[in-house]
Amino acid sequence: MSTAVIVGAQWGDEGKGKVIDYLAKKADLVVRGQGGNNAGHTVVVGDKKYALHLIPSGVLYEDTLNIIGNGVVIDPEGFLKEIDGLNEKGVKTDHIYISDRAHVVMPYHKEIDRLSEELRGEKKIGTTQKGIGPCYMDKVERTGIRIVDLISDKIETIIRERVAYKNFLIEKLYESPPLDVDKIVEDYLKYAQRIKPFVRDTGVIVYNALQEGKKVLLEGAQGTMLDIDYGTYPYVTSSHPISGGFAIGSGIGPNMIEEVLGIAKAYTTRVGSGPFVTELFDETGDLIREKGHEYGTTTGRARRCGWFDAVAVRYSARVNGMTSVALMLLDVLSGFEEVKICTGYQYKDQVIMDFPSSLDVLDECEPIYETIKGWDEDITEATTFEELPVNAQRYVRKIEEIINVPVKIISIGPKRSQTIMIGEIF
Repeated sequence: MSTAVIVGAQWGDEGKGKVIDYLAKKADLVVRGQGGNNAGHTVVVGDKKYALHLIPSGVLYEDTLNIIGNGVVIDPEGFLKEIDGLNEKGVKTDHIYISDRAHVVMPYHKEIDRLSEELRGEKKIGTTQKGIGPCYMDKVERTGIRIVDLISDKIETIIRERVAYKNFLIEKLYESPPLDVDKIVEDYLKYAQRIKPFVRDTGVIVYNALQEGKKVLLEGAQGTMLDIDYGTYPYVTSSHPISGGFAIGSGIGPNMIEEVLGIAKAYTTRVGSGPFVTELFDETGDLIREKGHEYGTTTGRARRCGWFDAVAVRYSARVNGMTSVALMLLDVLSGFEEVKICTGYQYKDQVIMDFPSSLDVLDECEPIYETIKGWDEDITEATTFEELPVNAQRYVRKIEEIINVPVKIISIGPKRSQTIMIGEIF
């Protein structure tokens, strides 16, 4: 049995798509276990760029089975658009299965997401307004619609009942026009017919694959610092993008997970609101953003940028049980006279080494930096760790030392070939 979980070690956007795509060539299955199309993975193959939101990054390998697990919330329209887009580029999609237990994102989820953000005003969370949070709310409230319901003969009745209730809320609470139930029924009946061939009891497929000794890659979306329990609440996502969440979201037991690979940028970014201790508001932050093309795959929003926050990644290593790290976008730091690693937080007269739960505390924290001499060399053609400049090697080793987790993968560019493997994952 060989199972690896890919988790974001920061606030998402760490480059998980590239690592998953790189490792998928060794995997028999790639499984997505949480989130929805509020997340995005970018995979570059040759001159082609693929932006994936719901479909697992292993789709580009025809011999790899791709599973969208029960922990994912699925926007049928978004899923089918992705399918059509991949088909137009010549990518086959007959090796994708959707869990019959996954929940369905409905138009009223998106509308309530948008209206709720408007009501929050300056205290808005910064959601993508894809309806993900409201869909998870319905799931927990036990009023959600699952894929198994979507493809059943009762779906029209179910939709009309749900829309009637949601329209009541939209009109009375948000004072907004109701949604057209007939249009929703018409659209979702069409979606159901197209989605039905993809539907399976995916938990059985994943479990059987593990019993047969196949290699399973569990694909994470977003990042640990956006986890509903362990992230910077309330500026978090609505699911569990940590290693424990993937056991639930894919239908396997936690004892079946062997490797937990944390993906971290060589610096730190986040999108949306919330505290960010190492955020840079100067030319250095702007330069990192432009060199790293730090704009959201899903939203296009500019990402906030800062130096590597080892306090946050060390915390991520603890809650995930990380066994290894993939350090991404190291090439972006080439050309800086010096690079910095945040090793602790200064809070008033205290030095904090563990990531605090209080946002009020985080807002008042100042980073404690360790400065390392930078490097000018272009590292994008390096093929081994030893070919990297000495100062780049020192930077990687210092991160390993501070977070106490070995770096097994280094990314020095967006292409598959621009990947240095230091240790085996599978």
